[in-house]
Amino acid sequence: MTKVEIIVPVHNEEKNISLLVQEIEHCFTAEEQEYKICFVDDGSTDQSLEVLKRLTSENKKLSYISFSRNFGKDAALKAGIDKSDADVVITMDADLQHPPELIKQMLQLWKEGNQVVYAYREEANQQAGFIHRMSSAIFYKLMNKLSDLKLEQGIADYRLIDKSVVDIIRPMQENDIFLRGLVKWVGFQQIGIPYTPDERLEGKSAYSKKKLINLALQGITSFSTRPLYAAAYLGFTFSALSLLYIPYVFISFLMGHPHRGWASLIVTVVFFGGLQLTILGVMGLYLGKLFMQSKQRPLYIIKEEA
Repeated sequence: MTKVEIIVPVHNEEKNISLLVQEIEHCFTAEEQEYKICFVDDGSTDQSLEVLKRLTSENKKLSYISFSRNFGKDAALKAGIDKSDADVVITMDADLQHPPELIKQMLQLWKEGNQVVYAYREEANQQAGFIHRMSSAIFYKLMNKLSDLKLEQGIADYRLIDKSVVDIIRPMQENDIFLRGLVKWVGFQQIGIPYTPDERLEGKSAYSKKKLINLALQGITSFSTRPLYAAAYLGFTFSALSLLYIPYVFISFLMGHPHRGWASLIVTVVFFGGLQLTILGVMGLYLGKLFMQSKQRPLYIIKEEA
């Protein structure tokens, strides 16, 4: 009998948890599949943990892990993966925007030999705002250009992972973990399926624009050093261009038209100053990652589980 475990990170989703459990239960009617659901409470400040405790006491198929504070969605997913002993792991959000009916299709594709089945949002999705869709498109284009990974636009944390892949991901202890990229990076036979997100019934998304920008920087710097090369190339390019300024000044002086003007000087100084700060910022991101990784702090701290 196939053992399937569904891992659901939870952050202030008290009104969605019971509904999600009901939706998932409808997807498992076949007797050849044994399933359980593991909720990972990522430092919720509402009644999510109390709801989880009540549900797990009533339903033996449910379990929960509770963090000591908010460590982030990827840390919550990693905690569930670390604890899992199932043949198949499925990760999904608690906000009901990941349609549970896709689980049957994922399991069928897994039976056909695919070790990773991931879902990505269809381009036709118009629920998100225009700015959000544009920023998402820019992120995935940058990610694909600046790293060796190729992520479909709209790829989500809704995926199926075979036990053989879980066994490889489990020992990895990256401080700034980016699971969307990590699952792609490990390779194996993977296949993507499109989906249209359902509407969020309750609560609000925890992803602000600032968090989305941080996610983009985290993803790009976790799987590529190309930004460092780009910074070096920019430095060499502008240094070479600045050499062209020397004959211009010399010729102007010989022709009796010495170069003058504070405005042009200030613009040049500000431009190159900004460029230098940008390059230093890129280098700082990578140094910061090394600094945090060197501390070897745990990715998450479990307060309680059941």
